[in-house]
Amino acid sequence: MPTVVTETPRVPPPPADPPRKRWTRQECIALETSGIWAQQHLELIEGELISKMGKKRPHANSIAVLHAWLLRVFGEKYVNQEAPIDVAPEDNPTNEPEPDLIVFSRPYNEFEDNPQPADLRLVVEISDSTLGFDLTTKAGLYARARIVEYWVVDIPGRRIIVHRDPREGQYRSVTAYAEQESVNPLASPDHEFPVRSAFAG
Repeated sequence: MPTVVTETPRVPPPPADPPRKRWTRQECIALETSGIWAQQHLELIEGELISKMGKKRPHANSIAVLHAWLLRVFGEKYVNQEAPIDVAPEDNPTNEPEPDLIVFSRPYNEFEDNPQPADLRLVVEISDSTLGFDLTTKAGLYARARIVEYWVVDIPGRRIIVHRDPREGQYRSVTAYAEQESVNPLASPDHEFPVRSAFAG
């Protein structure tokens, strides 16, 4: 049966290093305009530019499987892959995450700018080498934005960690579903996603 995660995994503190520049969304727009941004696939998280390049084959396979399933369940106009979103107002100046997969509450072609947290029914991150980051930094970011449901696909652990009930900056419900189990998204509870299928191929 699913395992309730009672404690956020502890990540050892990073080694001391020189001060790093904190970026804002306005500065990133200037970078994009200059053409520098186009040379890399980056996302802005907590004032740092995080590279989203170099996905390994299991990561790409999981995205493909989940993307296809979400399209079948919600329809192609309601699902996006690696698109920027807004988060909580206090976090927006130094954050513009691009989740691996997003399910919207209305067709994506209706958005003239980044969708707001209230427009998001489900956000998914596929994690191989970024598990600690996705379970801590990104989970906090999405919880503060009150995104109702957040899945982390843990490739090494062959499980899906489901975050729900965002309150006071954290998810009150965090449940790990093992390979032999299935997950039903809140936005479509009659549909089951078999966890093992995320790791096929």
